[in-house]
Amino acid sequence: MSVNAFSAPGSFFKGNLHTHSTRSDGMISPEEVCRRYSERGYDFICLSDHFTHHYDYPITDTTPYRTNGFTTILGAECHAMGTEGGEHWHVLAVGLPLNFAPNMPDETGPQIAQRCLDAGAFVAIPHPEWYGLTVADAQTIPGAHAVEVYNHTSQVRQARGGGAYYLDDLLKSGRRINALAADDAHWVVKDDENRDAFGGWVMVKAERNEPEALLAALKEGNYYSTQGPTIKNISLDGETVEIECSSAIQIMVVGRGSKNEAISGAEITSAQFPLKKFIGDWCRVMIMAADGKLAWSNPIYL
Repeated sequence: MSVNAFSAPGSFFKGNLHTHSTRSDGMISPEEVCRRYSERGYDFICLSDHFTHHYDYPITDTTPYRTNGFTTILGAECHAMGTEGGEHWHVLAVGLPLNFAPNMPDETGPQIAQRCLDAGAFVAIPHPEWYGLTVADAQTIPGAHAVEVYNHTSQVRQARGGGAYYLDDLLKSGRRINALAADDAHWVVKDDENRDAFGGWVMVKAERNEPEALLAALKEGNYYSTQGPTIKNISLDGETVEIECSSAIQIMVVGRGSKNEAISGAEITSAQFPLKKFIGDWCRVMIMAADGKLAWSNPIYL
């Protein structure tokens, strides 16, 4: 039986859910952001400008830049006080209406996250390593759908782009939540326009490359995240998990604590592992290519 992300009807569509433009602190226009992603072969993006009073609370309208082969989902990166460490919350909301209301007086992070959920958004916890989120922080927004396990800008600019450890801590606490890789591009490097872009994305299985279908698939967890490697299939038969992927040097299944199964080699494209040590709990699959780039499945609950 294939995991839903692979057995669901439809096709895989490549998308980035976190990026910025001149509507907030990005260095290029919304039209140029969409053009660059479209030219790089992306099927869709969410332009998630910072939703704060400093930028006049933008929900950037990217509908004029949709084409027959490229679409956009409206959204934003929302903010409010305050995390356990005293930081402003960052809440990634994919699928917001253009008339989403500005922050209410003294609104908290959990409150704005709930407003995003109530508005129908796919809500993610971005770059947890970058600003030191705690598990207690995440527990205050129980409706969040995903955690960024990789944020490209945080990695290339501060070497703090990880989030898999944070995801595992939440899973160990009993939380059911998915993974997400994204760019968070700001286009800040003048001599290399792509340095903080095109480094992490999602492959979403949906019947149509349209905002509503993509958003529904994201909420169902019918996607995987990657820096480049392809996960072609993950299937279970009750006792084993079988994985098919693009050429890899390592295929891994990890679970609670140190539980893991792995195979290493050159140009591996498939593996089969026993599930015995993961039964009654959860596991997730990771693929590592020869260049060190990773792909992550969403957690599988056994």
